[in-house]
Amino acid sequence: MTSLSDISSDFALLDDWEDRYRYLIELGRTLAPLPEEERTEANKVRGCASQVWLATRIEPNNGASTLHFVADSDAHIVRGLIAILIAIYDGKTVDEVLYTDADPILSKLGLKEHITPQRSNGFASMVARVRSDAAASKEL
Repeated sequence: MTSLSDISSDFALLDDWEDRYRYLIELGRTLAPLPEEERTEANKVRGCASQVWLATRIEPNNGASTLHFVADSDAHIVRGLIAILIAIYDGKTVDEVLYTDADPILSKLGLKEHITPQRSNGFASMVARVRSDAAASKEL
């Protein structure tokens, strides 16, 4: 998994948006494979034009549960956005997930103004799902 700071540094080195899109696709190729049994209706993210599956694993950790995510999509650029989503939220505590806003991070990477509104809405749906899973785990 690529860290968010590495992704930010790599994006900063790429001036051309075509290169950044290629990098985004490469990020998607680094995702851990989503086990076939996780490709369920329950794991499907609603609000994405592409098919997106997101599975959340909650790891108890001395009262501050940690969340881990595996996800996949049938679209290359969306897989890259998933890699960024995982870099932002994977391994964080429930509270960190709930209080981390992905919008400023996307803006800093320049993605807010360079991905289609449809993909931006899909990313927002993925973030909402991650946060919803975090909130639900807090109630357990």
